[in-house]
Parts: sequence; C-alpha cells; structure tokens
Amino acid sequence: MARAGLTTERVVVAAADLADSIGFERVTLSALARGFGVKDASLYSHVKNLDDLRTRVALLAAGEFVDRITDAVAGRAGRDALTGFADAYRSFALEHPGRYAATQMKVAPEIVAASSAYHRTIEITGGMLRAYGLTEPDLTDAVRLLRSAFHGYCALEASGGFGAPREVRASWERSVEALHFLLENWPSATDGREHEHH
Repeated sequence: MARAGLTTERVVVAAADLADSIGFERVTLSALARGFGVKDASLYSHVKNLDDLRTRVALLAAGEFVDRITDAVAGRAGRDALTGFADAYRSFALEHPGRYAATQMKVAPEIVAASSAYHRTIEITGGMLRAYGLTEPDLTDAVRLLRSAFHGYCALEASGGFGAPREVRASWERSVEALHFLLENWPSATDGREHEHH
C-alpha cells in the first residue's frame, strides 16, 4: 500500500531534489524510498521503474529550465536576449546540477514530441536566433554551437576546471559578447561552398 500523500508528482520532485544534492546518475529508487521512509515497492504505484523516473525528472527539469529562460528573454532581442538566455542557462546549470544533468539525457522521440517543454525550448531558441536573421541550415548550426559553448563552459565551471586567476564570470560575459558578434556576422552556409570552387 502506497503511503498516504505520496503522489507521482511528489516522487518526481523529490527525485529531482535528490539529483541536485547527490547527482542525477546516483539517484535510485531505493535512495528515494529511504527519503520518504517507505519500501521500494511503494514507489512502483507512482513510477514504472528507474528509467521512467529518470524520464519524468528530465521532463520536469526541462519545464523548469525553459520557464527560467522564457522569463529571461521576455521582451528582449539581439544582445539583450542572448545575454538573458545565457545567464539563465548558466544559473540553472550551476544552481541545479542534477536537474541540469537530467535535461541532457536522451529521451525517446515520442516523449519529446509530446512534451510542451521541449517545444517551448525550440521556439524560444529559434525565435532568438531568427532575430539575428538566421534561417536553416544556419539556424541548426547556431543552436548546436550555443548549446556546445554553454554546456561546455558550465561543465568546466562546475567541475572547477578553470584555474586561471581571471574571474570566471568576467570570461563568461566576454564569451557571450563574442557569441553575439559571431551571430551578427554569421557566415552563410553557401559561403563555404563558394570558396571551395575557387
């Protein structure tokens, strides 16, 4: 019998909180059950298995992540929107390491297709980059560059990977400024092909 008051939502939020404190990869149903003071079996009326729990945490985190980014870019464009987006990304990644790790998890395509959080993330990111005048395939290339730059920076910062004396925040701000410059001066996908013929 599941403990009174235990709901799927409470279980998933508790798993996300646990992920933030011990790491997403270390979350188990046993550890979660201990936190609630119940037996593992009690959780199976709320989640199917560990994969189901991890997917649910990923969806929860994706929603919280895009909410933060949406608030940060609302009413802004160009450099202001990019700065808001970047700072929201970095603060979420550093404040919620477990949730952030969950957003990087590969989720089944049909689950992604049914998730409003993933659709909103694509809309917000695409809208911000279209304001720079980017269209496909440049849009996808730019999304991949930003994701790689932001993710790499946050991962290195979180692991203490920046050893130089310069303040990490200052380098972040300059990096975002450099990305803004690049987005404003993005080389067209046809430019490279034209150069190949010369």
